Amino acid sequence: MADPDRSGERAAVSRVLRLRQEVAAFERRWPEPRTEQPMAPAFSWTQLERQLADLVDTPAKQAMARELVSATRKMARFKPPEMVLREILCLSWALLDESFQPGSGEGSVEMT
Repeated sequence: MADPDRSGERAAVSRVLRLRQEVAAFERRWPEPRTEQPMAPAFSWTQLERQLADLVDTPAKQAMARELVSATRKMARFKPPEMVLREILCLSWALLDESFQPGSGEGSVEMT
């Protein structure tokens, strides 16, 4: 019989291993350029959240923007910057999709 205390640890290790695989696959596909290029302007997570919330058309999407930015921020330190940029672009695309209208009971978003 599995130890319930250890199953949580195993699940956490599994998530870490999956994240490492995702990062490795991303870096293989998009190796870091070797030349110096101009950098994009810096902005804060709060500014990103504020702008996304301002762009969307419903309170449900505003709440979702806050949660998605929070989840992205928490995982960002484990990912290369370009991978974080890609995630920001994807969540922006999803939030701005006019055909996506979350219901009133969908205010909570779970990120894995």
